[in-house]
Amino acid sequence: MKITRLFFVASMAVCMCACSNQSKIKVACVGDSITEGHGIRRQSIDDYPVVLGQKLGDAYAVQNCGRSSTTLQKEGDFPYWLVKEFSNLMAYQPDIVVMKLGTNDSKPYNWNYSRFANDYQAMIDTIKHMPSNPRILVCTPAPAFGNRWGINDSIISNYIIPIIDSLAKANDLQVIDFHTKLANQVANFPDSIHPNEQAAALMADIVANSILGNK
Repeated sequence: MKITRLFFVASMAVCMCACSNQSKIKVACVGDSITEGHGIRRQSIDDYPVVLGQKLGDAYAVQNCGRSSTTLQKEGDFPYWLVKEFSNLMAYQPDIVVMKLGTNDSKPYNWNYSRFANDYQAMIDTIKHMPSNPRILVCTPAPAFGNRWGINDSIISNYIIPIIDSLAKANDLQVIDFHTKLANQVANFPDSIHPNEQAAALMADIVANSILGNK
C-alpha cells in the first residue's frame, strides 16, 4: 500500500513538472559556436542561451540549438541543416526562434552570395512552417575582430548583413543587430571571434530585450 501511494505521488510530481514545462513559452537559439558557447568554460552556466533563460524568467524555457562550425549554406563545409541540433529544433517545436547563423559562411571557401541568400530564405521558410508557428528573430553575426579560421568581417559587413536585413524586411521579421551592438566589445572576444562570459551575458541581455519588447 505504501509503495502504491509513493508511486502515485511520484507520478503526480512528474506529471505536474511536464505540464509546467508545456505551459512555458519555448525559445530555441539556433546558431554556430558562438551560440553553442565555444571558449566559455562553464557552458551550462554562462553561455548566452542559458543566461537568456535566466533573464527571461520562469515563464520561458530556452533550448540551446547551437552547433560549432556550422554554415547556413547547404553546400558549406558543415551545413547546419545536417546536424542533430537542427533535428532537435524540429522536435522542440518552439514558440520563438532566435536565428544566428552566417559567421562561418564568410570563410572564402564557403562564401557564395546567391547560395547564401537562397538558403537563408529556405531556413526562414522551414522554421516559419513548423506546426508551432514560431515567432522568428534573425540576428546579424557578431563582429569578427580578427581574421581567424578564415572568418571575414568584410564579407559579414558588406554582404551577409545586407542580405539578412533585406530578407528580414521581405518576411516581416525582427532583426537583432549583434554586429553593431557588440562593436565595442573587442576586449570580451579573447580569440577575436568568440565571446567570453561578459559578452555572452550582453548578448543574452540584447536578445531578452528584443523578445520582451524592451528598448
